[in-house]
Amino acid sequence: MGFEASPTLPILLARRLNRRRLLAGSAELAALSVVVRGSYAQTAAPSNLTFPRVAPSRADAVVVPDGYRADVVVRWGDPLFADSAALDARAVANGALLIPEAAAVQAGQFGYNCDGIGLFALDDTRQLLCVNHEFPMPALLFPGWVEAREARAIGTFVREQPAVVAYMQAAVGLSVVELARDARWGYVRGSRYNRRITAHTAMEIAGPARNHVLLNPRGEAMPLAFGTLGNCAAGTTPWRTYVTAEENVDDYFGNGGAAKLDAATDLAHRRFGFRQRDSAYRWEYADPRFDSAVSPAESLKFGWIVELDPFDPASRPKKRTALGRFKHECATTVLARDGRAVVYMGDDQQFEYFYKFVSRGRFDPERPEANRDLLDDGTLYVARFDEDGRGEWLPLVHGAQRELTPERGFASQGDVVLRCREAADRLGATPLDRPEDVAVNPRTGNVYVACTQNLGRDEGVVEVGGRTIDTRTDRASPRAPNAAGHILELIEQSADAAATSFNWEIFLLAGAPSTQRLVAALPSEHGESLAAELTYFGGATDAGELSAFANPDNLGFDSAGNLWIVTDGNQPGDFNDGCFACPTDGSERGQVRQFMSGPVGAEVCGCEFTADGNALFLTLQHPGEAGSATNPQSHWPDGESAAPRPSVVAIEPEARSRRFGS
Repeated sequence: MGFEASPTLPILLARRLNRRRLLAGSAELAALSVVVRGSYAQTAAPSNLTFPRVAPSRADAVVVPDGYRADVVVRWGDPLFADSAALDARAVANGALLIPEAAAVQAGQFGYNCDGIGLFALDDTRQLLCVNHEFPMPALLFPGWVEAREARAIGTFVREQPAVVAYMQAAVGLSVVELARDARWGYVRGSRYNRRITAHTAMEIAGPARNHVLLNPRGEAMPLAFGTLGNCAAGTTPWRTYVTAEENVDDYFGNGGAAKLDAATDLAHRRFGFRQRDSAYRWEYADPRFDSAVSPAESLKFGWIVELDPFDPASRPKKRTALGRFKHECATTVLARDGRAVVYMGDDQQFEYFYKFVSRGRFDPERPEANRDLLDDGTLYVARFDEDGRGEWLPLVHGAQRELTPERGFASQGDVVLRCREAADRLGATPLDRPEDVAVNPRTGNVYVACTQNLGRDEGVVEVGGRTIDTRTDRASPRAPNAAGHILELIEQSADAAATSFNWEIFLLAGAPSTQRLVAALPSEHGESLAAELTYFGGATDAGELSAFANPDNLGFDSAGNLWIVTDGNQPGDFNDGCFACPTDGSERGQVRQFMSGPVGAEVCGCEFTADGNALFLTLQHPGEAGSATNPQSHWPDGESAAPRPSVVAIEPEARSRRFGS
């Protein structure tokens, strides 16, 4: 479809303002217009992002702008405790991780494949760092795995060498690490805060599904789950805890086709996913807990938000079931106007939903004990994005809607949260293009949602994720196929995170901007699908001033209100993944510029600033992804013959007086 010539900036701003006014109901117009006026009061001001734009790279290195440096803070295999051994990354190719003793050693080391992180300041020069270890990469860890995969004999490989499963179980989960800064940031070996949480760590099941018969069949006073898996993005709370998101947990369980399921167990698995044959990592060949034919309900103890107190290494993490079971990408927590906690969450799968949880209780900064279980009691909502740019938060509350009653198969709130996706289907939530991380602008309160991609758009009415849906595009997901992803912008009613309605629009349609592909405005009404190559950068009109990017994943904000984006997927031009930043308002709204490029094969994750704004922490996950233990495609960060090592990096201006976004 055709588009008019690019209008001038004042015309664009007038269009945006008029559109928002048309979309706003009379009851919320005054509050919304305040937000809009605040957003555009600085339309003539230049961006405070002044770093030199980094060129896309294919180098096996971390590339940052002139005037900045990137330091590796902690790597997979670094010893966390005084008596821990260090990984010899050069020995991986020789089978060092195949021996039975390797798992116990890994349990005392920084874990593998670091993803989401949380930072907690101890003082001006010390931080606590919490890190997710999302999944193992056995092809990069164990010689012989790739050959077994090619021979379709991984199960035999695992049976013959069961130590590989124990190693993977010790390598996933979480690490808590103390950091200290002298001239540079580094980790503190032997700190009293250091901790490893693995696939075996005991965790309390809390919230409305605590006593559900599928999670607690024996009615125990303190039901437990052992371990946390698939930990993707994460978040921190105002009461200084870490919340980590369990995502693709179905990958760890196999042999579902042989499971004998009763009706309740079958319903609980139907919309989430249940591998009929082998798991992704073949743990079921060495550990019956991950064999669904032996333990058909075990996987239901995963797929939750887990809360951890990083200041108490003896504390037991809790699985907060009130926040629903799905493929959690993140848990971004803010406070509503009245002090209630609000947690935004994406469900990272094609045609899944965007959620938020609003606590019943209020945050009390004077009484820490009052905040301990805020996330166990409240209202879980799922988003409906309407075609006119409005939206509604639909409450997933047992008995409050006709669709969520015993007559419709939901016996309790425990059923609702356990079968969260199905409950959201029943209420008419809007399927999105893999909603992943969420960030909230500290200046405006606007909410930004990364939709990474969806190659299944416009395939007609098909079976997707356990239900039949119409995959045609809509205004919230306008491109087909959506290979590059996009970012949505939400404005909560009255700028209150606890609101039950919102206005929304697309902020960025990612891709490679060019004169032919970049548009200054999107159609005001949804019609035919937009071309997959079309891009939109918040109204920016000069393609030469924009950095191409695709597959936005994690998001963050600096204190000046600039959005920071890290990517996971094929970048335009087949360049490496990277980190990008752009203003969200003013005259340079949407002007994305690349700040960093990662090493070969690495997904860039994390994206957290220290409170003083002087350091940006990123994680580099699965460098050398396409290689193997004996044929590595990356040697980052150690170089020479070392195996690639997922790591945390700290990026700082070389002049300490300089801040990000200034």
